Formats: sequence, C-alpha cells, structure tokens
Amino acid sequence: MSKDRDALPANSALAKQPWRLAELNLAEVRELQFEVAVLPLGATEPHNLHLPYGTDIFEAQTLADLACQFATARGARVALLPTIPFGTETNLREFPLAINLNPSTLHRVIEDIVASLVQSGIQKIVLLNSHGGNDFKPLLRELYGKTSAHLFLCNWYQTIADVCRDLLENPDDHAGEMETSLALAYFGHLVARDKTGKLQADDGQKRPSRFEAINSGWISISRPWHLLTTNSGAGNPHFATAAKGAKIAETVQQRLGEFLVELSASPLDGYFPFECEPD
Repeated sequence: MSKDRDALPANSALAKQPWRLAELNLAEVRELQFEVAVLPLGATEPHNLHLPYGTDIFEAQTLADLACQFATARGARVALLPTIPFGTETNLREFPLAINLNPSTLHRVIEDIVASLVQSGIQKIVLLNSHGGNDFKPLLRELYGKTSAHLFLCNWYQTIADVCRDLLENPDDHAGEMETSLALAYFGHLVARDKTGKLQADDGQKRPSRFEAINSGWISISRPWHLLTTNSGAGNPHFATAAKGAKIAETVQQRLGEFLVELSASPLDGYFPFECEPD
C-alpha cells in the first residue's frame, strides 16, 4: 500500500482504499493506526415508487466514502466502518418490508460498536446518519461519562440546508428532489422510470394534519407514513437531476471531510473538544 496520501487514486467502488476498514487486512490496520472512526447509519425502507429500499444505505456509504477520501488525501487517519443497514421504522410499519430496529435496540448496537472501537484505541467516533427516523442525540447524552470515547453526530442532510435552498426547486422531506438527485448521480441504475423515461413516482404530496399546531411545527408527533403519504414519498422528485446530486455530494464531501481532518489532528487533552482557554 502506498504511503503517499496526497496521491490517492480516483474514488472507485471497486478499487481498494486505505480508509475502508472492510477491505483492509490485519497488517494494514496495524500500520495505519487510525485516529477517527466513521460509522455510517442507514435504513431499509420504501422511498416512493422510484427509489430503492436501500436509498439511505447507499447515500450513507457514498457520502461517507467521499468524505473519508477527502480527509485521507489530506493526512487524516480515518477508518470508514461498514454501514449499519437498519434504522428505526416504527412509523412506516404499514409498508411492506420496512425493517425496524427500535431506538433502544439500535442504541445498544452502537454502544457495543463504540466499546469495540475504544478497545482498539480509537477515541474519536463520528456517527454519520442518513435516516431521519434515527434520533441519536439521546444516545450521545447517555454515553457521555459512560465511555472514554468522544462521539460526534452528523445528520448529513443538515450540512447542506443552505445549498438546497438555492439549488432545489422544492427542498424536501423524503424521496423527493434531493434524494432523487443523489440517486441519479450515484446509483442511477436503481432509479425506476416508466416507458416514457419519466420517474416512476407520484408527486410526494403530504396530507396536512387537522391540527394547525402540528402543521406549524410546535407540536410534534410520530408521523404514521401510510396516512401522511400515498407511497411513502414526501417531496416532489420530478425536478431532480444528476448534476444537482453531484453538487450536494461535493458539498458534503468538503464540509465533512474538512471536519475529519481537523478531528484527526486534534490532541485529546483535558479540554477536548474545546479550546484550552475561552476567548
């Protein structure tokens, strides 16, 4: 394996890469001595009629891989873990084969993974979440003080809110323009079309609540998606393009990649992750 991290090959799903833990052997892992672990978290669920059940998995894998490529090329010692393919699906249970892990179950899985990483000497862990039904902030609070690891949560779709406002016709909730654009750019062969070439999807209309407080957002519920939507899509996908998807991915790659570089280089002193002295 080349030690020249500034001359990495172009990203490829087929080429072996030094940040992908699943592709490495024991000798290589011992040599690389990773500082940061990135754990992508997806889900297995329907995404309207045109996107695959693995959309959240493919998004998490793709964006994590791009960010780790960016960081590794700049000297960061980052290990990309295999993607967790299941998430919390309790409110999509009326759709076939939406595979659910209850929040408590998913949290226990992550807790065990964190313990394994700490046992291997990795104290900086990034949870890269690709599924809106996963809520990990309570887990971070629960693990604080229970583990020596430092956990960082990134819901990647929150990193690009400013870009989506300018780029998209209809910034969306689920299986709409943003996710369809990413799919067209990175796994377009799995996007279903009708005989005319149009996306095989409805317009992703959501049924409003009869309560204005819920529509306004200051009252929250766990939304039953078989009542909220027609085919699980919430957001119009028909304005999606591969170019938009590439722009979204590029933004996530740079922003998350730069964070990984900083995180890898930061010393684990008594003030981490804060500055030693307040401004």
